[in-house]
Amino acid sequence: MVIAIAVPAAAIPPPGAPACSIFPSNNVWHANISTLPVNARSRAWLSSMSASSTNLHPDFGPSGGFPYGIPYDVVPSSHPKIYLTFDYADESDKGPYPFDGNTKIEGGPNASGDRHAIMIDSGTCTLYELYNARYSTRHAGSGAIWKLLSNALRPAGWTSADAAGLPIFAGLVRLDEVKAGRVDHAIRVTAQQTDTSFIWPARHQAGAANNHNLPPMGARFRLKASYDISHFRADTQTILRAMKTYGLIVADNGSNWFFQGTAEPGWNTTMLDQLKSVPARAFEAVDESSLMVSSNSGAVKSASHSSTRVPAAKATPKPTSTPNPTATPNPTATPSKSPVRPTHTPSPVASITPSPSRVIDAVGKPAGGSKTSIQLWLITGAIAASILVLLVFSRRARARSGGN
Repeated sequence: MVIAIAVPAAAIPPPGAPACSIFPSNNVWHANISTLPVNARSRAWLSSMSASSTNLHPDFGPSGGFPYGIPYDVVPSSHPKIYLTFDYADESDKGPYPFDGNTKIEGGPNASGDRHAIMIDSGTCTLYELYNARYSTRHAGSGAIWKLLSNALRPAGWTSADAAGLPIFAGLVRLDEVKAGRVDHAIRVTAQQTDTSFIWPARHQAGAANNHNLPPMGARFRLKASYDISHFRADTQTILRAMKTYGLIVADNGSNWFFQGTAEPGWNTTMLDQLKSVPARAFEAVDESSLMVSSNSGAVKSASHSSTRVPAAKATPKPTSTPNPTATPNPTATPSKSPVRPTHTPSPVASITPSPSRVIDAVGKPAGGSKTSIQLWLITGAIAASILVLLVFSRRARARSGGN
C-alpha cells in the first residue's frame, strides 16, 4: 500500500532563465513547514528578537532613485567571466564569475554596505553570489557558486555571500512571484544577535555569544496558522501565505525581523506598509530536523512513502550511530564572516563481540555446550588423581625416614 502526499510543483524560475528553477522542488527552501512541530526554543528565540514589540519589516522597495533591496542579473553563458581575489579565499569558490562593471551592486555602485552582487547563468543554471564585490579591484569579501538544479550544500563551516553559508537569491521575495500570486519558498530574514552555532541547512555561524536562547543561523520561523490575513491586499496575502507555508530562515545578522526582497522597480508601497503592520509575535519557530535526508544536502525527505512491510532478510540494517540533525554547533565564537573550520569527527570504533567459546557464564562454566563441560571434568579428575599419588609417595618417604 502506498500513501501519497502532495508533491510541490516545480520551483518557479526567475525571469530571463526559464529553464532554471531556483533549486529542485524537493529542496529545503521549498519545503512546506506548516505542520511541523514548534521548536522547543521558540519562545526564547522570539524573546531575543524582541518579537513582542517589533513588527515585520520588508527590506526592499522604492528608495530615492535606486530600488532598495538586493539586485540580481541574468546573463547568458557567453558572458565574459573573471577571477577575483577574496578576503575569505579559503571559504570562497574560485570561479570565474560573470562579473563586470555593469553588474548591479546592492545599494548602488558607490554603496558602503554589504555590496552583494548576484548573477544567474541562464544557460548552465548556475548561481553566482559575491559579498562586498568591487569590480575596480576585482576583489570581494567572499564568493559562492551553486548549481541551481542540485541540492548540494556548501562544505560545513563555510560562509557564502551571507553569514549562514546559504544562497541569498533563493530567499528573496521577487516581484514576478508576487504578481503571479505565488511565492513558493522560504524567505531570508535577519536577526540582530545569533548563537555561535548553525542548524541545517545553514553551514556557517557568526554568533554574538554561545547562548542557546539566541537563534542560530538556519533557524526557521513560520507565521501562525491562526493569524488572520483575510483583510490584507491580495499581493500582501501572497507573501503572508508563503510565510505560513514556507516560513522565514535566519540567514544573516542585521535588524530583527527584516526580510529581504529584490531591488527592482514596481513594488507597491501600500503592500509594503501592510507588511510592516504584521507583529513578530504572530510567528513561531519550527523544528525542521525531521525533513533532513543528509546534513550535506538540501533535499528533504520524499513526499510519499510505502507502508508495505519489508521482509527481514532484505531489511537494511540501521547505522550504529546517527548524527544530530537539529544542530551543528561550531565550538568557537567568531565575528560575522569569520571563517570557522569544521571539526573532524573520527570514525566510531567498532564494537567487537568475543567468541562464545571464550565467554565464561555466571557460574564459571565456559559457554559452548556439553562437549566443553566433559573436557573440564576430565581435566579436574586428572588433577585430583595426581594429588592423591603425591600424597601416597610422601607418606612412604616420611615412614622410611622415621617421621610421623
